[in-house]
Amino acid sequence: MTDVTTRRLDLAGTRGFAAPGAGPARRAALADFGFQWLGELWGAASEGRRLPGVALAAVGSLARRDGGPLSDYDLVLLHQTRALAGNDLNALADRLWYPIWDEGVKLDHSVRTVNQCRTVAGADLSAAVGLLDITFVAGDEEVVNAARSTVAHDWRANARTRLPQLHESIMSRHARQGDLAHLLEPDLKEARGGLRDMAVLRALTAAWLADRPHGAVDAAYQQLLDVRDAVHVVTGRGRDRLGREDHDAAAALLGYTDSDLLLTDVSSAARVIGYSLDGTLRRAAQAQRARTLRVGPRRPRLTPLGYGLFLHDGEAVLGPGVDAGQDPHLVLRAALVAARNGVTIAPTTLANLAANCPPMPQPWPATALAALGDLLATGPGLVAVWEGLDLAGVIERWIPEWAQVRSRPQRNAVHRHTVDRHLIETVVRASGLLREVARPDILLLAALLHDIGKTPGARDHSEVGAPIADAVLRRLGVEDGDRELVVRLVREHLTLIDLATRRDCDDPQTIAAVSEAVGGSLATLDLLRALTEADASAAGPAAWTDWRANLLDKLVTSARTALAEGAAPMESFKEAEPVSEEIQNRIVIGQAHVVVTPLGGAHRVDVHDRDRLGLFADTAGLLAAQGHIVRSAVVRTVDGIAANEWHVETPGNDAPDEAAITRGLMRLSEGDREPLAILNRRQRASASDSSRASSGAPGQTRAMVISHASDTATVIEVRAADRPGLLHDIGITLARASLSVRSAHIATYAGQALDTFYVTEFGGRPLPPARVAQAVSMIIDTCDGE
Repeated sequence: MTDVTTRRLDLAGTRGFAAPGAGPARRAALADFGFQWLGELWGAASEGRRLPGVALAAVGSLARRDGGPLSDYDLVLLHQTRALAGNDLNALADRLWYPIWDEGVKLDHSVRTVNQCRTVAGADLSAAVGLLDITFVAGDEEVVNAARSTVAHDWRANARTRLPQLHESIMSRHARQGDLAHLLEPDLKEARGGLRDMAVLRALTAAWLADRPHGAVDAAYQQLLDVRDAVHVVTGRGRDRLGREDHDAAAALLGYTDSDLLLTDVSSAARVIGYSLDGTLRRAAQAQRARTLRVGPRRPRLTPLGYGLFLHDGEAVLGPGVDAGQDPHLVLRAALVAARNGVTIAPTTLANLAANCPPMPQPWPATALAALGDLLATGPGLVAVWEGLDLAGVIERWIPEWAQVRSRPQRNAVHRHTVDRHLIETVVRASGLLREVARPDILLLAALLHDIGKTPGARDHSEVGAPIADAVLRRLGVEDGDRELVVRLVREHLTLIDLATRRDCDDPQTIAAVSEAVGGSLATLDLLRALTEADASAAGPAAWTDWRANLLDKLVTSARTALAEGAAPMESFKEAEPVSEEIQNRIVIGQAHVVVTPLGGAHRVDVHDRDRLGLFADTAGLLAAQGHIVRSAVVRTVDGIAANEWHVETPGNDAPDEAAITRGLMRLSEGDREPLAILNRRQRASASDSSRASSGAPGQTRAMVISHASDTATVIEVRAADRPGLLHDIGITLARASLSVRSAHIATYAGQALDTFYVTEFGGRPLPPARVAQAVSMIIDTCDGE
């Protein structure tokens, strides 16, 4: 490590790193050191001579004096035309840049005249934003002043034409980098709500189009700078990405007891900056239109929205003479009309409402509860309006428990948002399902509160959330019967999808579990089904696939039939259709019969073959060898003929090859294992990669018996690291144990397999205890490769 790098890290320090005011003081000291060192380099490079018309300038974080311990230096060697001969100028540049490189400092450098700065700023939007911060370091200060004033003048003069380009570049960057508020490994600089957006806010202000917010925005910016500094210190690298492996170290350096608390603060800061940028861009566009259209005095155009609010320049504002201090419902009504019209509440109006509206009586009046229901039903317009209310402190006054889930990260790969944003996204999805239920208001309240139990330390958030939801609903004035129904939905909101993906939908015990969850009510079943879809689809595409939707529909249909009949289903499994004579004749001569049916994003594969141990494993292996992902399998026998039904998804969208599966089953039944050779090669490659990654770490497979899940089979749930052919290997193991697989229900989340098998002895009976223990042990050994 070079002397300069050591000095910069020493200035950053670790003792008192998180003390109040330490961040700005640390960055000021780093900037002072940088300017002093660069000044000394200038003196050496210029050999003590005064060089009129030549100067060293800084842009970027050094110019703003907010660089981190290992931030890059962005430098410009400015010169007037003919101030130095070309060779002399190049030699001066070399004498400046090489010592910086020798010290291991990352350097972005250029040599330009004032006119060249102007040309570059005119052609490159990001360069223009950066050059607005250009700051004198050493040499002839007048040259730097000329460059700064020229670039700033051009920026203001061309603001009307460049604003659309700026907006497009911002949206493109956000699309590439994602939303900092909802990322587990965010780029603190480039993501939405990150450090780069603060530079844009300053640029919009410099264009004289709109003033940027201060106060909370400045504090949020300092928060992100502190985290960026911590990343530099703990990684020893000048990077801006907060990697998952750096969470704990950065959190400890910043004084957090839990890295989730760090991520929560990062998310909150990003939300403030992102929301401020959206509002400032909106007001800049308003100013741009005003400059373009104004002819003489311009009177505001106000369109009535109701409740004393008006639409003005794309925002909801209070009308003249409306006193926010007289009506506790006004902020709720303002949110309702704004969301219905797809606009946000103007910042000044929102601040007025948040500060002056009286608190809502408790319990809430029926009119207020009805208005909240209407607000939740507004659909996509709710998101931005709710965000504004939350940042203004209104939501926490309505629902104090919201503070426990605000900006709270979710370390589940299925989820794409923080807990609070996921709740609102679920409400938005639920608003599209209102016609499918008898009580839309109940559905929306359940969607709003279904994950309210994801508080620090909560193990089962459904159970934790139920009493929390109950307390919230009491304050909101929800009647007892409705309140109990919402609490039931919160408690059971995972039940349907868990049963649909991990249990046999035809098993009477599964249907009984659904009936118990909904209290035997068809109306409650409809509500729970809609909540399940809204929750899963809001989580992200990994949580709501065609396959999961089909499973949920199948379970709900079976449960609805049983509930409508008013009796528990009979203890029997759906029998396979009789096997046709043509299929029987083919099987007699040793040919399997395979039929593939498309199911809109998935495929059903029906396999008829002579019943034998290992048929399940062989079929799973052939499907895996073709690259298909098995989602479920139901295995039945009719007069000695296996009638097996498989459902698969294919990443490449290619349908399973009927002929190849048929040939493969025939060859495998004769002892020829060549059809599985490609799978075996893939498994060996996967095992080699896994062993290199794990360095001999012990297996983590869990296999357990689900008691009382079925009266006619033994239900074994397996949780293991997924790999090619895992289902095939488990099937082989069960065959070696002389066990029949009656049905299998397969799911994979973030590389982890969660598979459930209904198994029987070959005669069709559940397993005795000794056989259960043997089967569980064999499965674990197989999954762990032992």
